[in-house]
Amino acid sequence: MDKTNANKLIFIVDDEPSIRKLLTHWVKNQWGYDVATFENGLDMLKELDQNPVLILLDIMLPDSNGVELIPKIKCHNPNLPIIMLSAQGSIEVALESLRQGAFDYFPKPIDSNRIEPAIKNAIKNYDLHKRVEELEDNIEHEYSFENIISNDPRMQTVFKLVTKILNNDITVLINGESGTGKELVARAIHFNGRRKENPFVVVNCASIPRELLESELFGHEKGSFTGAHQRKLGKFEAADGGTLFLDEIGEMEMALQAKILRVIQEKEFERVGGNETLKVDVRILSATNRDLKEMVEKMEFREDLYYRLSSFPIVVPSLRNRRGDIIVLVNHFIKKFNNKNGTKIKGLSKKALKYIYDYDWPGNIRELENTIERCIILTDTDEIDVDVLPEGILSPSLRSLDKNGAIFTEDSPIIPFETLKEEAIKHALDRTNGNVVEAARKLNIGRATMYRLMEKYSLDVDRK
Repeated sequence: MDKTNANKLIFIVDDEPSIRKLLTHWVKNQWGYDVATFENGLDMLKELDQNPVLILLDIMLPDSNGVELIPKIKCHNPNLPIIMLSAQGSIEVALESLRQGAFDYFPKPIDSNRIEPAIKNAIKNYDLHKRVEELEDNIEHEYSFENIISNDPRMQTVFKLVTKILNNDITVLINGESGTGKELVARAIHFNGRRKENPFVVVNCASIPRELLESELFGHEKGSFTGAHQRKLGKFEAADGGTLFLDEIGEMEMALQAKILRVIQEKEFERVGGNETLKVDVRILSATNRDLKEMVEKMEFREDLYYRLSSFPIVVPSLRNRRGDIIVLVNHFIKKFNNKNGTKIKGLSKKALKYIYDYDWPGNIRELENTIERCIILTDTDEIDVDVLPEGILSPSLRSLDKNGAIFTEDSPIIPFETLKEEAIKHALDRTNGNVVEAARKLNIGRATMYRLMEKYSLDVDRK
C-alpha cells in the first residue's frame, strides 16, 4: 500500500455490488486511496463537495447514463478527472465519453494492471492543475496594487498612472534607480491587465552579452552561427500574446535598437540566420536607470526608439525621496522574514531606527530588504539594534557627502584605503544589481580590474 495516497478520495460509482467491492479492494486496500462508493449517479452528484480527486464512473446506471453525468460533474469542478467503465465495449461510447471530457475509458471486465497506472496519471494531472491554479492565484496576489507597499503620495501617483494603462497596449517606459521596484511595477501592469492569462517574459539587456542579445530576443536558425546546433525560439515568440519586459533598455546597442523599433512598428521580425518573417502580438514594457533623453542627445540611443518606448513614461521615485515609506517597508520585511525564518523579531530599537531612517539607501528597496534579512539572521534578541546594522549605514563618511561635495569632513575618522575601495566596489555592484560590466563603467575602471578586485575582496556575485 502506498501511504502517499492517503487522504486522496476516489469516488466509485457502479450499480453492481461485485464491481464496487472489487474496485474498493484495489483502490483502497492495495493502492492506499480513500474510497466512497455509490450505486447511482444522483447520490454521487450530491457528495461532490467532499472534493474527490477522481471518479470511476459506470456508464449504465439505474437512474442515469454515465456519459450524460460528465457535464454535470465538470460544472462542479472542470478539472476533476473521470474514468469511464462500461460492459458495452463500444468504440462509439468510448469516443463520446472522451468528447464529453472523460480522462480515460475502460471496458469490463477491468484489468487492474491497466487501470492502476491510468488512475495514477489522472490524479497526477489533477494535482498539477491545482498547483498551477494556486500559482496563478499567488501571482495575482503578489502583483496586486495592494501588495506594493507604499503610503507616499509619489507612489500613489504611480499607481494611478498604472490603472490608466492596464487594458490597452501602449508602450510604457519605467524610469528609476536600481532597486526601486521597476520590475514590480511592470508585473503589476501585466498581471492586472487584459493579457494576464498570457506570458510575462523578462529580458535584462545589461546581463546578456551584446553579441548574444539579438539571438536571445529573436531566436536563431540552426547553423546561423558557431554553436547554433539547433533552432532556438526567442523571447518575442515566447511572449506572443503577452508582455515582453525589456529591463535596462539603455544598455542595448544601436544596431539592435533598430530591430526592436521594427518589431514595435510592424509586429514582425526574422530569427537570426532566417528568412521567414514571423508575426507577433506582444506588449512592450521597458525600464532603465539611465537618462535616455540625455543618451539621445549624445547619440547613444536612437531618438525614434526613445519616443516609441516612452509613449507613457512612469517614474518610480527613489527611497530617499519617499522616506515615509521606510518605516512601512521595514515592518513589512520584518513580518516577511519572520514568516520565512520562523523568527519573532518585534522591530528595531529607536537608535537603529534612526540610522535606518537617516540612511540614503542608494540601493533603494532591494538594499533595505537585504539589510533587514541580514539583521534578522544576526540578531540574538527580539529587537534589531545597531550592533547588527551594516557598517555602511553606521559610518557617515562611507555614505554621504558634505555640503561642499567632499566625502570626508573635519570630524570624519581616518578609514583605511582598502576599506574605501571595497565599499566602493560593493556600492557599485549593489547600485547596478550585480552587473559587473555596468559597475566597472560607473567606477571608471576596466572590467578585468573589476573582476580582480571582486576576487580580492571575496565578493561572490554572478558575473554579468
